[in-house]
Amino acid sequence: MSQIRNQATTVPAAAYGMFPENVGLRDVVSTLNKAGFGKKDICMVLSPAHPVAAVVRDSRIDDAQADTIVGTIGWVSEFGAVVIPTVGLFIRSQAFYRALMMEPEFPPHSGGLRTLVGLGFSENEATRLGRQLGKLGALVYVACPEGDKAVSAIELLRSIGASEVAAVQQVQQVKTAKAAA
Repeated sequence: MSQIRNQATTVPAAAYGMFPENVGLRDVVSTLNKAGFGKKDICMVLSPAHPVAAVVRDSRIDDAQADTIVGTIGWVSEFGAVVIPTVGLFIRSQAFYRALMMEPEFPPHSGGLRTLVGLGFSENEATRLGRQLGKLGALVYVACPEGDKAVSAIELLRSIGASEVAAVQQVQQVKTAKAAA
């Protein structure tokens, strides 16, 4: 007789890199795309002070910089998601929609904490990374449905200038059969 039991395993679900605002996000994304990571698998969380966030926040329809504004908004709309706390949210991917639109358990003034928890970070990590986002410019999160791709994403993010890189672990329940003695 065999018994089926649940066993939790931890697998890399994503990789992330923290980038200062002087690193060109278009170059970061281009490098990720060339390595096989699609735009729909990328979520960026930008500091409200980031130059891209400033273009989105300060945009006006009658602005003399209309081409820049339209280009920037069009560009951020191509990704799985782009989150700019206190400014705006762009979501294209169903997976990111489910993760980012979870029931709010945090007060509205918690900034990007709810966003980071929705992406799979622990509350402590989300708090720490949220503080860093104020100093650094952007968190680039790369979803890796195939766990082995997270390792290559981490190496790639490090090589293109991320000041911090790591995997975001996801706990999965695995059913295993165990023969009874």
